[in-house]
Amino acid sequence: MGATVRAVRALVLLAGFYLLGVLLLAVLGGVDYLLYLFVPAGIAAKLYLLSVLLAIPVVRGMFMLRTPKAEGPDGVRVTEADEPELWRTVRELAERVGTRAPAEIVLTAEVNAAVFERSRFLGLLPGPRTLILGVPLMQGLGEAQLRAVIAHELGHYINSDTRLAALTVRGRTQIIRTIRHFEERSGNAAEREREKMRKKAARAEAKGRTPKEVPGEDEPGRAGMTYRAMARIYTLYADFYFRATRAGARRQEYAADLASARIAGREATVSALRELPVLDAAHDFYLRSYATLGQEAEVLPPRGEFFGGFGRLLSARALELLKLRDELPAETPSPYDSHPPIADRVRRIEALPDDGRTHESAGAALALLTDPDRTLLALEDAVLTPRARALPRADDWQDLLERAMAGQVADFRSPLHQAVARYTGEQPTLSVVLGLIDEGRLWKVAQRMPLSDEAAAAEGRAFREFVRPALHSSVSGMVLAELGSRSLLRWEFSWSRPATAQLATAADGGERDLDAAVEAAVADVPDTRPLRALLPTPAP
Repeated sequence: MGATVRAVRALVLLAGFYLLGVLLLAVLGGVDYLLYLFVPAGIAAKLYLLSVLLAIPVVRGMFMLRTPKAEGPDGVRVTEADEPELWRTVRELAERVGTRAPAEIVLTAEVNAAVFERSRFLGLLPGPRTLILGVPLMQGLGEAQLRAVIAHELGHYINSDTRLAALTVRGRTQIIRTIRHFEERSGNAAEREREKMRKKAARAEAKGRTPKEVPGEDEPGRAGMTYRAMARIYTLYADFYFRATRAGARRQEYAADLASARIAGREATVSALRELPVLDAAHDFYLRSYATLGQEAEVLPPRGEFFGGFGRLLSARALELLKLRDELPAETPSPYDSHPPIADRVRRIEALPDDGRTHESAGAALALLTDPDRTLLALEDAVLTPRARALPRADDWQDLLERAMAGQVADFRSPLHQAVARYTGEQPTLSVVLGLIDEGRLWKVAQRMPLSDEAAAAEGRAFREFVRPALHSSVSGMVLAELGSRSLLRWEFSWSRPATAQLATAADGGERDLDAAVEAAVADVPDTRPLRALLPTPAP
């Protein structure tokens, strides 16, 4: 399908959105005219107001043809003087693909690569091009794999994919925006109705009457029904629009994959495709478990390490990640996703004839940067918010872990805390818990913890087995909090495994086993002596 034909199709789909708006306005106008003819003026005036309220989101959606001007992705814009080797590689690949090189390269903090073009006249006239490269990709890919990724993105320029994408995206944006307007108004109407019902219920309770149950947010009732009906109409057109544009978008991805295999080689393209979901999952894990470890303590990793630590994680967990590469993700394709499943793309490239090419560039992709450490520093300044950048920095990762865990352990609260407070009326300290265990009242306390229906119905040994894991976790946390408050606890940082708590060495030089001590305390026949021995002074 040529660029002109695809532009016409995208334009027709976008015009359908406006035609739908005109039809809906015509229907509302027709209803208003019938009201004028056959309904008393007092009632008709209220219905006119409803008609106007329904028409506002339709009109707003129709006249928002110009979407807000994008500021571009957050990242570091690099010139040819900044990164000559990266620019040389991109220009070489553009020449081999047979297209014009981008005018701008932006390095971002995401596991992603993309291209876009600021085209004109409905995408028929070309404009400046931008290549977006995620630094995490460069940390995890080899040079040959990165060349395959870049060749894929440049392949989108061949068939004018990027020029026409703006028109397609505009249509999607307009439809989604209109639907959200109606949904927002529906939600506001439902919330106003719930607030009225809450006030009525409060008055009924004050008079000693049984109040009506107030519906939850997932039960909107009749309030906002007309708004939801209008949103449903646009949702049906959105379903048609997304399905109509999906097939073309997926064909573009397959064509770009072929360009990548032709330029970078079949093996490099396949290995890069296999690596992408692995890097994406690893990066999410890194951000949750390492980069934002000090979020509650309001402390950041050392300068340059917020994003730089990802490379250390990949190196330390190389064997673990190797297993993930062997299994392609089992994705359930969405009817709206413009990208085909990775497994399908890999199978198509693997089905190509063997080109006899192995990884021609075996070096690390990060080596394409003149000074990776400088780039990681600049990326922090470009991506992190001003408030985040103002936070204090840890001396190193070990210091970050200790400062983060000190706060988490000190603020530790568990279901057992609440249960002990309800049962005894005292502060839920470790000393109180050990006393309850010694008195044989632990399982009575456990009955006051939040329980599943199955656990609440269980009795005897079955009940104890249900609640034992929660008790083990709660008691372990209380012991760590006690040791941490006395500076008798040290945390061991590791890139290859979760952080572990290091207890002081026993008097005989042996290792202290917290898990075994807690297991003994929450056993059917409890024994708190091993647990008390871990504490610096005997708990009363």
